[in-house]
Amino acid sequence: MQLTNLDMDVLRSFVTGTELGSFAKAAERLGRSQSAISLQLKKLEDQVGETLLKKEGRGLALTPPGEILLSYAKRMLELNDEAVAATRGVAVEGWVRLGLVQDFAESWLPILLGRFARAHPQIKVDVLVDRGANMAEAVSKGELDLALCWGDYPSPRRQKVAEIPLRWIGAADFALQPGQPVPLIAFKQPCTFRARAIEALDAAGMPWRIAFTSPSLAGLFAAVEAGLGVTPRTAEGLPARLKLLDGASGLPAMRQPIDLFLHVGADTPPPATARLKEALMETLSSSLIARPAA
Repeated sequence: MQLTNLDMDVLRSFVTGTELGSFAKAAERLGRSQSAISLQLKKLEDQVGETLLKKEGRGLALTPPGEILLSYAKRMLELNDEAVAATRGVAVEGWVRLGLVQDFAESWLPILLGRFARAHPQIKVDVLVDRGANMAEAVSKGELDLALCWGDYPSPRRQKVAEIPLRWIGAADFALQPGQPVPLIAFKQPCTFRARAIEALDAAGMPWRIAFTSPSLAGLFAAVEAGLGVTPRTAEGLPARLKLLDGASGLPAMRQPIDLFLHVGADTPPPATARLKEALMETLSSSLIARPAA
């Protein structure tokens, strides 16, 4: 029996299109034409001898063989990327101090650091999870090498890497109480999320009150789950027990997205820092719910 060797580029297109929910978006993300992506998918179906996608409404859905292949494809791509990174990073060693907001620290950070450690065993990473203003200042003072922060806090070297929609988050049974101020759950100032929420409520002429503050995101989410109010966040790291509130909730839309900035401590980072920055950017491009900003 002749074995079939699956093409990594084709698998990457298949996985990217499935994760983004659109192969047109996958073509844009991967820098290919839509026709090229279509040819890749046809090639993949010919190789495995099965139909991988089917029409569903206006879009496409995975067939049972497609679901099976997607699981294997993700593992194969992860091993491929680890092998490439490990080969390139054999001689790289050093120490990197990374600052990260809690939204990411509680979602994909452990996975990222695990992969990075396997690919770069000689690079040690220290992580600080804190508020954006504190971490931007720490980068400016040379206390952090990299920091990923919500909001445009000043630092000498920062770049906007994404614009993420802001959403209201509430408990599953949340409902506004007629005639009562909107109960807000938020960090203390300065907080971009809090400021945007208040701007939206003021613009809509809706009264509000600060019902709960906490220094931790877990504390905010616990208060939301307890029914103490609503909080303005992104969908990143949203606990399954909470829900995104839509227009039917009666809350005004927060139309201005929040910016995600990467702060870098040096014009030319040392190799260890440069490798971690590269890994961060790759993870952002594949994990964020919104496309990275140009």
